Amino acid sequence: MNTRFSNIILSSGSPRRRELLAGLGLEFTVDTGNTFEEIVPEGTAPRDIPRLMSIGKSHGFHRPLEEGELLITSDTMVIADDTPLGKPADKADAVRMLKLLQGRSHDVITAVTLRDIAKETTFEDVSHVRLSPLSDEEINYYVDNYKVLDKAGAYAIQEWIGYAAIEGIDGSFYTVMGLPVHLVYQNIRKF
Repeated sequence: MNTRFSNIILSSGSPRRRELLAGLGLEFTVDTGNTFEEIVPEGTAPRDIPRLMSIGKSHGFHRPLEEGELLITSDTMVIADDTPLGKPADKADAVRMLKLLQGRSHDVITAVTLRDIAKETTFEDVSHVRLSPLSDEEINYYVDNYKVLDKAGAYAIQEWIGYAAIEGIDGSFYTVMGLPVHLVYQNIRKF
């Protein structure tokens, strides 16, 4: 895909986001240098957290943007009954999150910020995910055999738990994976 940008920068260490952005046929570089501290101000509504974090990551980029550059930042949050579930602190926290999510529906919200030297836009997408009931043994199997600590809600839809326990999704699979690529594409074209 051709764009007017000479350098598209993905400011994310997520291999999933890299894979998804590459799927759009865009040439981009990855630069994770950032000074933003991911601290949620007290009283922030859970559904506002991904937008706030995405914007913060954009403005925390370690250097000024140059003419022709487009910066992409993003944040994903799992919300269960207005309880935000980010990345688990440790394996015990991952088990706690998966026990909360199993056997019910939850929302996954991914926000994306596009910014160049003159303007910026932030957009988000929500997917509703239904996770089947899981036994303690299944939860422990997943936590012990997959890298759950770098994933919002302690799971990745493209791994074992997605194959074994996702009953349905209302919304984009890619939003759950970490980047609503359909909206990224549309917004880069408009930008």
